Amino acid sequence: MAKLSVTVEDTIFTTDKDLLMEHSEYFRALFQSGMRESTQDEIQLRNLGAMGFLITLRVLEGERPLLSCEEILQAVECASFLQVELLTKHLVNLIDSDNCLVMYQAAATYGLLDLFHASALYIKDIYELLEDDINCLPPDLVHYIDSLTPSSFVAVGAHTPTIEFLEDASRTMCFLDEEGNQWQSLGCIPDETSTFLAGVTTLNNKVFIVGGARGANKQVVEKSFCYDADQHCWSEFACPHQLRYEVTLIGHEAHLYAFGGEYERVPVACVEKYSLSSQMWTFGKELPQPVAGPPATKAMGRIFICLWKPQETTIIYEYDTTQDELIPISSIRRMQSYGHCIVGHRDNLYIMRNGPSDDFLRCAIENYNLSTQQWTTLSGQYVNSKGALFTAVIRGDTVFTLNRVLTLLYRVDTHTWKPIGEKTGFNKGGSLHTFFLRLPTKTKQMARKLYKNPHQSFL
Repeated sequence: MAKLSVTVEDTIFTTDKDLLMEHSEYFRALFQSGMRESTQDEIQLRNLGAMGFLITLRVLEGERPLLSCEEILQAVECASFLQVELLTKHLVNLIDSDNCLVMYQAAATYGLLDLFHASALYIKDIYELLEDDINCLPPDLVHYIDSLTPSSFVAVGAHTPTIEFLEDASRTMCFLDEEGNQWQSLGCIPDETSTFLAGVTTLNNKVFIVGGARGANKQVVEKSFCYDADQHCWSEFACPHQLRYEVTLIGHEAHLYAFGGEYERVPVACVEKYSLSSQMWTFGKELPQPVAGPPATKAMGRIFICLWKPQETTIIYEYDTTQDELIPISSIRRMQSYGHCIVGHRDNLYIMRNGPSDDFLRCAIENYNLSTQQWTTLSGQYVNSKGALFTAVIRGDTVFTLNRVLTLLYRVDTHTWKPIGEKTGFNKGGSLHTFFLRLPTKTKQMARKLYKNPHQSFL
């Protein structure tokens, strides 16, 4: 392991030369240039801050530090000058309502396009909360935000495949028109698609549906489907090697991850990864136990899975996508009568579970903070009638939960979920899948036309 001394301002850092070459285009070019500096074991970096370089080294060594606004500015400068993609990804994962404007302006200044676009999308989704501050930005930055498409809350009920001549008009995916407070259809899902006990996730503004079941005997559905919100069209893609229903699907960095499920009523521990570029599924390391529909979420650019032990113990695992490893993070013991789910926000994981059998319509929430590694029980209980909190998804700092009667909105803080509003419910029976998509104006206009003519289909 070749050591290198790097002087930044008045601070000397001793680090691994190969690590810098692996992750930094600047250092790779420097040490492969054949110039005098390429053979030196001491170099000096000018016009960079020591704090920013320290943050860079921490990220390269596997840490995921939370950053103040001053630290963000120096980190953005280093990510740009040293061309460190891993640091840029970390900054994207840190975007929140407190720092998104700082991220946006810094990325514009230093030309970090991925961070620039990601922070602009975040700002677009919480535009009303930041409108006064947005108007103080340079006109070209305001114009870019205005040109973007905001996220829409989308839901689809549990549907089994149907026969074409027995068309079921209820087999629709819908989005919530928040201004008009009404659900509008995006058209029918394909006849062969099952959303009943299927794995459903989003990635790159697309919806992916894997597995699912049909009939009382839970016959597995062998086809997988994708809805492209930008093109407003459906397509079929390869199914996993292990056929299953009640599979958990997560989209992350150009891949889909399928966890657990059931096949012929037998739970499986299988994990598979689908590459969007190669369009192929590959097997990963199995879960510690066979399980159907394990709760999973993403936070800070990481994937987390919950497994429930019969002794009322919930164990949180991180799935390390680079090493294909399941790493136990923490556990908690709580009484519950059935099921639980998990949702991520900033560096927090929120585990939601129904109450014990005598109060199962009440939902308790525990918070696990990834930075402090501490558990906190949120004050109060939350009504779980008809599965409201078991469909929780978050946009900005707002939690959207859904049942047939109401869409309930909460403002999320570390230790509280504060109710902030209600909108119309989704009048579909059975379980629900909810997520966010950026729907182009043309798609919404066609949806409004369909709303006025419900028997017309534009798919």
